[in-house]
Amino acid sequence: FSGPFTDVVTTNLKLRNPSDRKVCFKVKTTAPRRYCVRPNSGIIDPGSSVIVSVMLQPFDYDPNEKSKHKFMVQTIYAPPNISDMEAVWKEAKPDELMDSKLRCVFEMPNENDKLNDIDASKPAPVPNTSKQDGPMPKPHSVSLNDTETRKLVEECKRLQAEVMKLSEENRHLRDEGLRLRKVAHSDKSGSPTALALRDNGSNSLPSLLVVIAAIFIGFFLGKFIL
Repeated sequence: FSGPFTDVVTTNLKLRNPSDRKVCFKVKTTAPRRYCVRPNSGIIDPGSSVIVSVMLQPFDYDPNEKSKHKFMVQTIYAPPNISDMEAVWKEAKPDELMDSKLRCVFEMPNENDKLNDIDASKPAPVPNTSKQDGPMPKPHSVSLNDTETRKLVEECKRLQAEVMKLSEENRHLRDEGLRLRKVAHSDKSGSPTALALRDNGSNSLPSLLVVIAAIFIGFFLGKFIL
């Protein structure tokens, strides 16, 4: 019998009659409460065979029990007229009885077989959804957090690059404004062209700062609201 023994384990026993006479058989065991035998008795015609199913009931496996259970197949030539099988066995003489003894062997599957059985049986215990609803979403939520973090890091890098670019443009414009102011101061005649350039250079700085502030405010408001 191959374990695990948490369910009924069935082993088939084939009995064959090689003689030219009918044979009565009976199957006995030292542990009748642990086994169900079907059929446990009967008649086998000459040259025929019969399959006996021996069903081991579920139990807690104990390695010390593996060689204690035994079976005995008892046989006798059937009389010409059989009317009562019990009477045949009661009236049988010891020298007319033939028997074959069998010892039960319990085998537990090895580790590889256990792993294969576990993999094959994984889809079976799905009906219990209450246990799966709790722990299952955790890996999914972790992957979402990692994805969101990567997106935020990429967005920060992009914004830093834009800020550096805007800072460079701001520095360039500031230098240009200073140059224009120097030109305006050096131009004592106060020509309209110099005044116009000075006004353009001074007005570009506040506009650039407003654009930078609007970008940062829009980014953080969008992150907090979403």
